[in-house]
Amino acid sequence: MRMRNTVAVIGLGYIGLPTAAILASHGQKVIGVDVNPVHVDAVNAGQVPFVEPELETHVAGAVSLGMLSAQAETPKVGTYIIAVPTPFTEGHQADLSYIDAATDAIIPHLEGGELVILESTSPPGATEHLAARIIAARPELTVDQESETNVDVAHCPERVLPGQVMVELVTNDRIVGGLTRRAAERAKALYQTFCTADIFLTDATTAEMAKLTENSFRDVNIAFANELSVIAERLGIDVFELIELANKHPRVNILQPGPGVGGHCIAVDPWFIVSAAPEEARLIRTARNVNDDKPGYVISKVKEALGDAEAPVVAALGLAFKPDIDDMRESPALNITAQLADELPDASILAVEPNVEALPGKLANRRNIALTPLEEAIERADVVALLVDHREFKALDRSLLDGKAVVDTRGTWR
Repeated sequence: MRMRNTVAVIGLGYIGLPTAAILASHGQKVIGVDVNPVHVDAVNAGQVPFVEPELETHVAGAVSLGMLSAQAETPKVGTYIIAVPTPFTEGHQADLSYIDAATDAIIPHLEGGELVILESTSPPGATEHLAARIIAARPELTVDQESETNVDVAHCPERVLPGQVMVELVTNDRIVGGLTRRAAERAKALYQTFCTADIFLTDATTAEMAKLTENSFRDVNIAFANELSVIAERLGIDVFELIELANKHPRVNILQPGPGVGGHCIAVDPWFIVSAAPEEARLIRTARNVNDDKPGYVISKVKEALGDAEAPVVAALGLAFKPDIDDMRESPALNITAQLADELPDASILAVEPNVEALPGKLANRRNIALTPLEEAIERADVVALLVDHREFKALDRSLLDGKAVVDTRGTWR
């Protein structure tokens, strides 16, 4: 029996779980679905499996009221939201296998009249791909008509910042693209139950491209700052002072450089545009390459600072992709730390990440990497590499750095 007034959120990760929790907190009956039993068990206990401010309060409250539960199997409901990963392959092509798996789990439950929303950040055409997969398996249904047998399919990309997700889910404008006008209107009505900002309607492909464009814009601007940092180093200039002075111009707003670009959005989404239009996306491709090259530059600076030291010790401060969270997806800091361990086999790499209790799988079981408290790592280090400007690092007593070689990729300790 179909639970018409229930929403199933497929994927309880950094976007799916907050979406499920905010819907449930605003009166929607929600079932979260995830293949990871750790996520399922955590939600059913009113807990969260990762760090995100205010999320646990929403989850605990919704679970206690019986509005939110989690399970491994996809239920038969009236509305589905797919919020699964969309990584890219080694050739920078979009990997839609997670979307395909989520769609395949939904297909047997469809009768017509359901609303299926793809919230995963996707390349142009992914929503149509999802719809075509439904029709291929269930040809008696339709996806492009406003009829009783139609399954309404829409795309509504997330537009939130990790660390502020629970606020921005409510306050940020949303874009909804439907395969039909009715699909867009139905999706808008659902998001209006919690979103206080404007919701703009368009077609699905434009909605997909809008999200990619937003993140590519950021990527290009970060690439300018990162390239500028390399140029400034060559010229003996403090890039952070340079940017501060240049930004005094009323129409200039240069971003801050760093060790690269991470996260599942900005480090990934531009490649979806490049793969969709490889001949035309020249600037976007170049920006991606500039940002992907920056970790190698940071590693070269650490090696330069070490000189000929025997059995050197490097303190790598930060593993997450941005400050004050535990999200390490596509993190340049994580990749830098791993590569340092590979390229400096005789060195001890002391990883400092205040938001986790154990090393992630990429670093675990390596003989020359250890998760280490901040002050101990700095005391033992020959070189201190600041990779993420967590609040703990900003508040550090700078006298602890006396006598240490410092590679500050964030300008935090200027």
